[in-house]
Amino acid sequence: MATFLYKLGRFAFRRRRLVALLWVALLALAGVGAASASTATSSSFSVPGTEAQKAFDLLEERFPGASPDGATANVVFQAPDGRKMTEPASKAEVNKAVAELKAGSDQIASVTDPYTANAVSKNGGTAYISVSYKVSSMELTDETREALEKTGTAARDAGLTVEIGGDALQAVPETGAGEIIGVGIAAVVLVITFGSLVAAGLPLLTAIIGVGIGISTITALANVLDLGSTTSTLAMMIGLAVGIDYALFIVSRYRAELAEGRSREEAAGRAVGTAGSAVVFAGLTVVIALVGLAVVNIPMLTKMGFAAAGTVVIAVLIALTLIPALLGFAGKRVLGRKARKGQPAGDKPNMGTRWARFVLRRPVMVLLVGVIGLGAIALPAASLELGLPDDGSQPVSTTQRKAYDTLSDGFGPGFNGPLLVVVDGDKGAADRTVTEIKGLDGVAAVTPPTLNKAGDTAMITVIPKDRPSSAETESLVHSIRADSGDDVLITGATAMNIDFSQKMNDALLPYLALVVGLAFLLLMVVFRSVLVPLKAALGFLLSVVAALGAVVAVFQWGWLGSLLGVEQTGPIMSMMPIFMVGVVFGLAMDYEVFLVTRMREAYVHGERPGEAIVTGFKHGARVVTAAAVIMMAVFSGFIGSSEQMIKMIGFGLAIAVLFDAFVVRMAIVPAVLALLGHKAWWLPRWLDRLLPNVDVEGEQLRKELAVGPEDPDAERELVRV
Repeated sequence: MATFLYKLGRFAFRRRRLVALLWVALLALAGVGAASASTATSSSFSVPGTEAQKAFDLLEERFPGASPDGATANVVFQAPDGRKMTEPASKAEVNKAVAELKAGSDQIASVTDPYTANAVSKNGGTAYISVSYKVSSMELTDETREALEKTGTAARDAGLTVEIGGDALQAVPETGAGEIIGVGIAAVVLVITFGSLVAAGLPLLTAIIGVGIGISTITALANVLDLGSTTSTLAMMIGLAVGIDYALFIVSRYRAELAEGRSREEAAGRAVGTAGSAVVFAGLTVVIALVGLAVVNIPMLTKMGFAAAGTVVIAVLIALTLIPALLGFAGKRVLGRKARKGQPAGDKPNMGTRWARFVLRRPVMVLLVGVIGLGAIALPAASLELGLPDDGSQPVSTTQRKAYDTLSDGFGPGFNGPLLVVVDGDKGAADRTVTEIKGLDGVAAVTPPTLNKAGDTAMITVIPKDRPSSAETESLVHSIRADSGDDVLITGATAMNIDFSQKMNDALLPYLALVVGLAFLLLMVVFRSVLVPLKAALGFLLSVVAALGAVVAVFQWGWLGSLLGVEQTGPIMSMMPIFMVGVVFGLAMDYEVFLVTRMREAYVHGERPGEAIVTGFKHGARVVTAAAVIMMAVFSGFIGSSEQMIKMIGFGLAIAVLFDAFVVRMAIVPAVLALLGHKAWWLPRWLDRLLPNVDVEGEQLRKELAVGPEDPDAERELVRV
């Protein structure tokens, strides 16, 4: 592989105008496709194989036109103290609001009158209008949403409290200016690392081009492939981070080759042949982790994974082709000021060298401190509670949360999470089901069955006594399912959340085994070792559990939540653990490959294990540190999102990179390698014969190039640039 990539790097350097033109053309083509595509709507959400999904599909089949997947809203009215919603004046205001809603949009499927639908609390202080829409929340027009928000203005003027809940107010999440700040921090880090504005600008430029192509392609195909409006968020987050990092490693190796006296074209070829090999395998681990999300069998998650994986592939291709092409245009300006002036680098050991020697002197102490520290941070993960967000997890200042609390106070905690029971049978079967459900503990109310026109399917609404996310409500769902036959199914937001969380829990171990297993084999091919990939996998598990512990402490317990804009604590998103495992594993392997490959290269070329560790840190620690800081900055930028899940993902990934890069890879890894010595690179002979030799460290490339003194014209060419 190194030989092929070496030739590719030289070709891209020589044909830099052609290569740059091709990438610009791809960007323009993707941009045109995105501009001409229709606006993306929300991706259809389904959880195949669950009872809630089966019930949902049955409703669509037997109740045509009911729009079970349409947006919903509750307009909640509360009378002032001493007054009731049953008074004539209050009734008049509510009736006005009902009329406003019915005339407000043609996207409305139905509007219920609270006085005919028994939607007034027992004490008469609260009433609500239930609104159903023909389309999902993301497909609602601005006019429809504005009409909903203005509902009840006259009632407010008359002294009534009016709040609006439901997913109809849900909008596309806004990430704010956080990403711009993250990119700005990345630019500062790159300038400090390279000491050259041109060298710092190349990774940023190529990452933006790669993300631009990826996001534009996703936008162009969004409606065709039902990708939805939120799929691009993950692709942007991952693509921007890895795009900068991969380019950073190629540019850094190119500068190192120039410092050894190589000609510019030769340096570009060798940089792509060596660091480029690490980029390819690092990218493969990320792609494996993202594509592996398909095993969860949730279409939305699968599409997000594939879309982000495509952006990573683009980042790898850009690093291997566009970076050497742009290096050809950059000339001498890619070097730092001292190097451009011909000043020799100092002989003083850099920080990476000093740190590696410190670890070699005290490997046991460093290992214990790192493991115990991450273990302590991981402790909150034992209290992990999973769930999906509802209006009860919204900040207390929002109208959605106020409506949620008002309904809970007026009608009971379970009112915000009704269960929809679907009976595949006639009225007699439905009536028997109602009787059975009324006899269960935890049931507050059961509505009479509503049959379809054919009379062969019925809908029953069950109101639990407890809040939607409570263990009691989950037990009630399981009890109904256990006591009913195959012709009785439960769906609704609460049941869907329970089934979704269970499906995510069931998929976690198979997904973890698949991703870690494939990556273990890949790393074994890269490092020609059994213990190094094993150590990499165990280190990853430690860092990801510690990151989950930090997420629980902040978003579930509320520690330091005010500093991160977490207004409301609650259960961790159901998909967060499996999502973090996939993404963090791929990113963690990046640093493993980049750092340990350099150690492997030194060891193969004759250095002792301890010397190889020092050499790896001497050449790689500064760049890996910069890459980690950049990735943390990019991920941290998404903490400013208005969407709780995006905020949580941004924080989780940022803290996971912190733990993995600076504790696991920079401390635990060299400590373990120091203790293992030569055994770290042990591989059984029979396995060595079976595994393909991909030559990541460039050994075969060196033999083919007959490594020796660089040609005498190299230095003159460098000066001439």
